[in-house]
Amino acid sequence: MDAAETPLFPLRSVLFPGGHLPLRIFEPRYLDMVRRCQARGEPFGVVALTDGGEVRQRDGAGFKAESFHAIGTLARIEHFEHAQAGLIEIRTRGAQRFRLTGSRCLSHGLWVGTLALLPDDAEVPVPDDLHLAALQLQALLAGWQQRGTPDELPIQPPYAWGDAGWLANRWAELLPMPLPERQRLMALDNPLLRLELVVDRLDAISGSANR
Repeated sequence: MDAAETPLFPLRSVLFPGGHLPLRIFEPRYLDMVRRCQARGEPFGVVALTDGGEVRQRDGAGFKAESFHAIGTLARIEHFEHAQAGLIEIRTRGAQRFRLTGSRCLSHGLWVGTLALLPDDAEVPVPDDLHLAALQLQALLAGWQQRGTPDELPIQPPYAWGDAGWLANRWAELLPMPLPERQRLMALDNPLLRLELVVDRLDAISGSANR
């Protein structure tokens, strides 16, 4: 792997900046990757799959093809536990988004890519007409805190209830939606538009539940 290349982890999920992503690692291609990232304090890139599975699958004499979206999010390891031989459990947090400018698959199945980092969301206050979404999420979190251990909660501090991008990202992680739609939300550069789209979906779900 070239020094300018970043290891990639294609998943059937979308990681948003600031998001909390626990992973159980058991495939050899990823065990070595997370050990190196942990030792060097370096991130890896999470990209959403468009074809293929999270676990490498045989296809005759070779392996089934994997493909993924070009826009992903860097994941930084916050907790690393070598639970047993052949199994590593990590907790990661989404960092900066990126666009792949190139990618290749190494001989043992690990994907690596060259990245162009995308700008962080501008800090945009949550408008008054969307403030209810922050209150609803605070209520959800309060309920989870009564039932779960802090490290296992899907929303982790630091909280930024008044920031449109942060609030949009947390709801986009939680609301039920197809993976391509979640990917489109993550790829949006406008945090206020992302929040408006998320609130539209939240309102639609709430309206259906109240009928």
